[in-house]
Amino acid sequence: MSEVRLRFAPSPTGYLHVGGARTALFNWLLARKEGGKFILRIEDTDVARSTQESLEAILEGMTWLGLDWDEGPFYQSDNFPLYREYVEKMLAAGTAYKCYCSPEVLEKKRELAISEGRKPKYDGTCRNLIEEVPGAPFVVRFRAPLEGETAFDDLIKGRISFQNEELDDLIIQRTDGTPTYNFTVVIDDATMGITTVIRGDDHVNNTPRQILLYEALGYPVPKFAHVPMILGADKARLSKRHGATSVMAYRDMGFLPEAMVNYLVRLGWSYGDEEIFALEDLIQKFSIESVGRSAGVFNPDKLLWLNAHYIKTGDPQRLAELLVPFLQERGVDSSVGPDLVEVVRTLQERSRTMLEMADGAIFYYTSDLEYDEKSLAKFFTPEARDLCTELVARLKAMDDLSHDSIAALFDRLCAEKAVKMKAVAQPARYALTGGSASPGIYELIGVLGRDETIHRIQRALDTK
Repeated sequence: MSEVRLRFAPSPTGYLHVGGARTALFNWLLARKEGGKFILRIEDTDVARSTQESLEAILEGMTWLGLDWDEGPFYQSDNFPLYREYVEKMLAAGTAYKCYCSPEVLEKKRELAISEGRKPKYDGTCRNLIEEVPGAPFVVRFRAPLEGETAFDDLIKGRISFQNEELDDLIIQRTDGTPTYNFTVVIDDATMGITTVIRGDDHVNNTPRQILLYEALGYPVPKFAHVPMILGADKARLSKRHGATSVMAYRDMGFLPEAMVNYLVRLGWSYGDEEIFALEDLIQKFSIESVGRSAGVFNPDKLLWLNAHYIKTGDPQRLAELLVPFLQERGVDSSVGPDLVEVVRTLQERSRTMLEMADGAIFYYTSDLEYDEKSLAKFFTPEARDLCTELVARLKAMDDLSHDSIAALFDRLCAEKAVKMKAVAQPARYALTGGSASPGIYELIGVLGRDETIHRIQRALDTK
């Protein structure tokens, strides 16, 4: 059995779109499951629109998602001599021919066909020319069969067939000598030994033309799987008006790569009722035949739910490392102050994104908090001031700041003063955080430490 070889072939004309990322993921998963090779090819023949910045954004996005490639990246722009060689081979074999029809002539033919109710395809004027026209500009066209059908068994959509009479003698080389998309894709996939092509279903109409090219060149035709597109909530094709469509924009918004991978694979693929999949789990369970035929609808709330799950169950050490740049953006130096890993532990349960976690962590590293006069009056009533003064006195006498010891201190204070827990906890929390919502008071004190806790409560008591 031959080795399974799959590829992802983006054009470096923009960022890595979530649709492209999902296509890359499906190819990567199948290659890993089958013990095959995943190849990265950059389709950069559109020199005017291809940029180094876009290329780096695509590579960065794939690396962030963990989609490592076994071969490449290969660049189509390096292959121009190869494409020219194959054009010459086809001309010599008679499977391609030179077409001298000018754009103006072609447009008139097109308009006439439309006016007569015919399909506006090339009419084959130059198909049987015997003599060349020296010095005249020409394109090279593929000599497609005029009868019969071209069919293939799509791994997702099932049997798809096209009548050959509906297909055109497509141009494989332009007048300036540059090759066209359908031609370069076939040459690249054939010479790279690609066995399975997984791509968006906007390519379905290209497939019969490409199959005919494979056959004319004498190469085996790969298997094809056309993945349905991703739609926004309004069932229109996913675009910027639906929110972020760039993979890296989600990283910058505080999403984890494992949440993005889990979400993307579930946009069209399912495995029973399971929702949560680790990468290794996906490799075992994935099959292209289980990808649905209908379009997936991008649901930001579902992605947010998954992200919250992965933050909640994540390794605090890793999350702390990921959190650092988000804190730096907020002017927070996490190397000074409480242990960031311990800070993360207190925030995992309540953070849906790393952005939320960063916002929630700021107070830990802000010793001189600004207290709002109105809030201070609300939380620091005369009774609350007495309780917090007593709390400071008891904290000063404490050496053990374990969770149980702090809980015992609060329990004794409340029992002796005959007050409910919130009578002490609410003013203390406001003094420690500058707000009313935060992790549990025991965790707060444990992370801030005795001296910083005393400093903050005393500062609130001294603020008029």
